[in-house]
Amino acid sequence: MTHIRVRIGVLGLALLAGLTATPSASAAETSTVEEQRLDKAAPQEILRRSGFDTVAPAFARALGRADSYAQARHVVVQQGARLWRRAVDRAQGRGPAGGDLSRDDDRPLYWARLGMTREVRQWEPEFSLSDTQRSQLLDALEQNSRGQNAIRYPHTKGVKRILVTGFDPFTLDRDIRISNPSGATALALDGTTIQTADGPARVETAMFPVRWQDFTGGTSQAFRSGGGTVERTLRPYLPHVDLFTTVSQGRVGRFDVERTNGAWRGGYPDNLNLSVTETVPVTDPASQPQWTSTTLPYQEIVAADTGRFPVYDNTSVTEIPAGGTDPVVRPDGPTPGSTARAGGGGNYLSNEIAYRATLLRDRLGLHSTLPGGHVHTPVLQFGTGNTDPATGTVTDPEFVRNRLDIIDQVRAILTVAVDATATASAPASATERTRG
Repeated sequence: MTHIRVRIGVLGLALLAGLTATPSASAAETSTVEEQRLDKAAPQEILRRSGFDTVAPAFARALGRADSYAQARHVVVQQGARLWRRAVDRAQGRGPAGGDLSRDDDRPLYWARLGMTREVRQWEPEFSLSDTQRSQLLDALEQNSRGQNAIRYPHTKGVKRILVTGFDPFTLDRDIRISNPSGATALALDGTTIQTADGPARVETAMFPVRWQDFTGGTSQAFRSGGGTVERTLRPYLPHVDLFTTVSQGRVGRFDVERTNGAWRGGYPDNLNLSVTETVPVTDPASQPQWTSTTLPYQEIVAADTGRFPVYDNTSVTEIPAGGTDPVVRPDGPTPGSTARAGGGGNYLSNEIAYRATLLRDRLGLHSTLPGGHVHTPVLQFGTGNTDPATGTVTDPEFVRNRLDIIDQVRAILTVAVDATATASAPASATERTRG
């Protein structure tokens, strides 16, 4: 991946690095490009076959009863959090399935959320609602419906803490039926316990949008003040966890542990069909490095038998060498003084979340004590004979099997990572870090 390094001819590596200059849709707009896809046949079928088709109408009725901004915010926070919990419960087998769509499916959450955000955008209350207040309602809905405000670890002694992130579906104009295995993994693992050789480990997860503007910081000053959605979500927890990994969909037929992340956005369109090419915008750009690196135990992960997909230690990057002008692919990582053009995970949003999370780790002084980095899953593929978006069905047995296998393998990778870091002598535990 030099120009964009997404390998998305096979749907690959999409989540790598992008846009800040283009503003989000104003409150005067009735719906975004992302929300407009909601009315197509496949999203409606996904909602109907999961029982999530009732979410947006019920939300609209509750919002319509609000007679002040404070009441509206209460509705948004409450029902956003309820949507996240409902999606997690469905994925983990609690409560009714709501239809015949497999429980491991991440798409009902995505499309139901868009139905809710469209209701907020189109809502005309009896009281005065400023554009800023409407933006704040949308921010609150995003945070709560993505589990970003629901990360809770037990205080039980001896329980490790793992933080995992996932993404929405993307490349929807290519195939609107698409699911994202990283999002499905986040739903399947949230609040679960993994048994490791060093004892139990609690997993908490959060979901992120495939939108450049959210990574930069959105539109409100409050949202921008501490960076974008990645920094705002992860900053309170990184000093207190034992391991973290951001996860996204990558290449066909393989997992990758990305060794190096680059400070470059390559211009591939996001879910709003917006793009830009630039250095990843962060706070304090004067101290911004061109590269960050994983501290996950990649050697142990690659060597372990975690599932049916091979796992690779991906060391390749694309750089402009010091003193040079043209991008060069480096199979063994960046050279001193080079300028990033693609990390191992490319230059779309997956690279960017990895870059931002590991940069935050380093700026918090945790590089030598906190294992963290990025894992790319295989591309989630439909079954043979169901590859045409125009004529194919929204699900099939092979599609479900592939997603379940990916989820199970991410769980196994996390178990190996915790075991490997527990036996290492250098890293301090999260408890020791918080006391130090």
